[in-house]
Amino acid sequence: MEEDEKYSLIRNIAIPFAATGGTNFRGADLTNADFTQATLKSTDFRNTILICSRWHQAKMLDRVRPGSTYLQYSQVRELLVTGQGQDKNFDREDLRGINLQKANLADTSFISADLSEANLQDADLSRAKLKQTQLDGTDLTGATLTGAFIEDWGITNTTKLHGVRCEYVFMRLPTKEDPDPLRKPDNKQEVFADGEFADFIKPIFDTLDLYHNQGVDPRAVAIAFKNLAENHPEAELEIVAMEKRGNDKILLRAKTAAGSDKSQLSAEYFDDYNQLKALSQSQQLLLVEKDKRIISLENMVDTALKQPKFYTQGDTNMSDISGINIEGSSNVSGIAGNNSIANLGTISGNVSIALNQLPDATDAEKPGIKELLSQLQDAIVQSTYLSEEDKTEALEQVNSLAEAGKNPQESTKQKTAKTAITMLKGIFTGLPAVASLVEAGNKLLPAIAKLFGLG
Repeated sequence: MEEDEKYSLIRNIAIPFAATGGTNFRGADLTNADFTQATLKSTDFRNTILICSRWHQAKMLDRVRPGSTYLQYSQVRELLVTGQGQDKNFDREDLRGINLQKANLADTSFISADLSEANLQDADLSRAKLKQTQLDGTDLTGATLTGAFIEDWGITNTTKLHGVRCEYVFMRLPTKEDPDPLRKPDNKQEVFADGEFADFIKPIFDTLDLYHNQGVDPRAVAIAFKNLAENHPEAELEIVAMEKRGNDKILLRAKTAAGSDKSQLSAEYFDDYNQLKALSQSQQLLLVEKDKRIISLENMVDTALKQPKFYTQGDTNMSDISGINIEGSSNVSGIAGNNSIANLGTISGNVSIALNQLPDATDAEKPGIKELLSQLQDAIVQSTYLSEEDKTEALEQVNSLAEAGKNPQESTKQKTAKTAITMLKGIFTGLPAVASLVEAGNKLLPAIAKLFGLG
């Protein structure tokens, strides 16, 4: 009866004998039933539905016939009775529908556990490990999540997060080398204000996750996603995150409209992607047809794959957290037709400020990065063929080149410069041959590339 591991077999035989004649709930639906302080010796709970049943201070819960319910685990029974689970390990446990309202779960590990439909109202989950924890339909109203590790946790649009108390979270599990991995907010001096955490995490409630696990083809990714967005405008697809995993794997996460059939969207995307991947480079180029949106996303994916660490997440602009400055250089959500047009004067002013921070050329007959970029800026602003949107995008690339020009021989800056030059070529490609900007681009871009060691 003391549940000594040595006598587990004997105990499993003894319990059914002891339960003979006891209360029988076998096969019953006990959803939301309250057994607070109840004496439950010899009770039969086999095949019983126990969603959100309450067990606080219940007596002799260790003498019941649990069947395959969560009551079969001694550690779980103790947690249900006492509400104290601090620093315990429930990794990979099936705890679907469990009622842990107001429980102390600080520093508890729920890695790969199933807590779907559970009641975690007002529970203390400070510093809890919630990696790959399933939380579909889980009620976290009023729960404390400060310091929790939420790597790949399984929240959905049915997860209740109203009133969650959370000052900061970590997007990865800690390691000895990195005890505070991917803290959000990024600034360690900042915390989420009341209600901000739910707003922060909201973009990934209902997402389409496109995981590419080998031999990623950036151009095929870009074309396939554009095709999917155009074929399903009702899905309102918008990329909100991109993450490199391993050497040649990448996760593309897109926000979708409520009710979208993500299974169908995923299947259609990968059918198209695999067909595109099988095409030759020349055949793919014919499909691109100078589409700057495809070139933009292709460059993003290509950049991600070439970096040792790459993770971006955002609602509109993808943010930089690993030394790759991509914010503003290309709005990936624009693939779905939702680009924001910044004020042209403000962008041009920012470019001028960045250029003034660069050194002047030592030889007047050999213009340096500052002089070449100044000429390019003037040509873009004065162009009569570019729309305001295209001018804004082009000047953003010039700004990226100006920032990279502070350390032109640094490898990460060279990669930034290469991406910006590629983007500018894509913008200029659609212009008439007689446009003065085309002539300026053909002259200036190779010279700029050479100064970055790219030509």
